[in-house]
Amino acid sequence: MFFPCPHCQFLVAYHPQSRPLPAQCPRCGKPLDEDSEAAAGDMHGTGSEHTADSGSASHLDARVYPAPAHPGADAPVADTSIAGIDGEAIEPADAGDQAASAAASPTPAPTFPVRPARSRWSRWQWPLVAVLAVLLALQVLLADRANLAADPRWRPLVETLCNALGCDLPAWHEPSAFTMLDRKVRPEAGLAGALRVDATFRNDARWPQAWPALQLALSDADGRVLGSRVFAPGDYLGAEPGTLLSPGQSAQVTFLVQEPSPGTVAFSFEFR
Repeated sequence: MFFPCPHCQFLVAYHPQSRPLPAQCPRCGKPLDEDSEAAAGDMHGTGSEHTADSGSASHLDARVYPAPAHPGADAPVADTSIAGIDGEAIEPADAGDQAASAAASPTPAPTFPVRPARSRWSRWQWPLVAVLAVLLALQVLLADRANLAADPRWRPLVETLCNALGCDLPAWHEPSAFTMLDRKVRPEAGLAGALRVDATFRNDARWPQAWPALQLALSDADGRVLGSRVFAPGDYLGAEPGTLLSPGQSAQVTFLVQEPSPGTVAFSFEFR
């Protein structure tokens, strides 16, 4: 048997002997009082007519309302429900139920790829790497400045760096850039076996140079070398010079040497 809920018109399945009418409507949850149960009994007083086919698994209970008086007029719609095997009412889904179901389970919103916000480290990492690279390059230049200063390609950069940082830099050394302007070797008057050496040379390098070492070779008429010696700046100047020879600067030196043998007729100079 079925009883329509007075609140939502939901058909509630019940049986007077085995399954009494529940206290609340399964659908709306509102109470079904004793008057409703009595009304249900009056309504279904002839229950044998509705349960004639009690051995079947389910039966159909339908109520049909008359058609509307004219088109467009509001009229009740046939309300049908099917009883399940256990007598539970199964109500067909209508548009309102579908809308409520759609509202209960909303369609998930579309997702879009979100670009992660750049952290402070990601903003400063490349400038920091550049600064560290510059510092490393400066450290390498300062540590190896002596060798780099001997290369004419690196000399200007290393010299500028040392001038800014106040570091020491070895003097430029390029013996081939010294040019001999005048040279003389003759016996020294009043000293037997002594030779007087006069030499004038110029620094033609791009940078100031220290005073060079002079190699003097004496030979006889046949071209045989009788003696050779390298004179350091302290040997021909008497002391180590405290200044450098600037680019284009000329210098003249004079010193005495011992003649190796009386047959000396030729000499040669070489800068070291």
